[in-house]
Amino acid sequence: MSLSMSSFTRTSQSRSAADLGQTFGPPATLVLLILVAGISFDNFLGGANLSSVAERSAFVGIIAVGMTYLIISGGIDLAVGSVAALSGVTVARFVESGIHPFAALGLSIAIGAIIGLIQGIAVVRGKLEPFIVTLAGLLSVRGLALLISDEQNIPLPNDGLAKSIGSATLLSVGGYEITVPTLIMLVTFAVGAWVLRRTSFGRSVFAIGDDERSACLLGVKVDRVKLQAYATSGALAALAGGLLAFKLTIGRPFAADAYELQAIGAVVVGGTLLTGGRGTVVGSMFGTLLLVVIQTMINRMGLNAFWQQLVSGLFLLVVVTIQTVLQRKSD
Repeated sequence: MSLSMSSFTRTSQSRSAADLGQTFGPPATLVLLILVAGISFDNFLGGANLSSVAERSAFVGIIAVGMTYLIISGGIDLAVGSVAALSGVTVARFVESGIHPFAALGLSIAIGAIIGLIQGIAVVRGKLEPFIVTLAGLLSVRGLALLISDEQNIPLPNDGLAKSIGSATLLSVGGYEITVPTLIMLVTFAVGAWVLRRTSFGRSVFAIGDDERSACLLGVKVDRVKLQAYATSGALAALAGGLLAFKLTIGRPFAADAYELQAIGAVVVGGTLLTGGRGTVVGSMFGTLLLVVIQTMINRMGLNAFWQQLVSGLFLLVVVTIQTVLQRKSD
């Protein structure tokens, strides 16, 4: 009995250590990187630069919320970048035809949710692998964006409400600015975190990712929760793509390239396990900011985009390795 209790205590301590690492690791690393960058580069901590970091994080960050739900539940969505591009193109087409910018954005979000739902049906009802289904979505949805746009950029108004949606400054304090995309990202993270931790949907997401069969036996409506998660992922990807189009003042069929990989990277760096069952939306926020700060530091060094990809990839590999070690110790 004593041996059994001792083993249980060691297991609990290991899990606590793993949970602490996954919870406090991303924000601690972000703070450390920002301090190092602040010492190494002029004006890195200035309002203009940090405001830019926050806004650049907004588009991938919004997508990362939906991706967090899916990965925790044991799924994935490789089509989010293509959905974002399609959203930008459809927003531009809608505005071009005389539809109000807010209505255009709303319609595009609905289209994104429908695409996510279709993918969810293929996974849930068709019993197909999420990787294959969403890989097909990545290709087909990008093709649809190219068809709708005739492979051309579609201009959006460079002034008025359309411009304001993508870049208007809502609050400025001492040179630090919060723009519309930044605010929407923060609201999305806040709502997403509340939903994941305080609602039956969020608890069901964790239960499915931890053990789908047990969740089903406990009365969790597994199929419905998965469909909701995929629809949410599609809707948030469309929201990010629409905002990006308003920011750039064009709908680009090739926009949001590799956003799916950046979102997955942000979620994993933020402490969510690819095996499912554990993760936080707040961690995904820190993961998103971490990757953008790394990219900004590389830019300040005068290195090209290839170095950004190399360093981001290596950083992700290190994070996943640490997660795997912590996970093994907790088992």
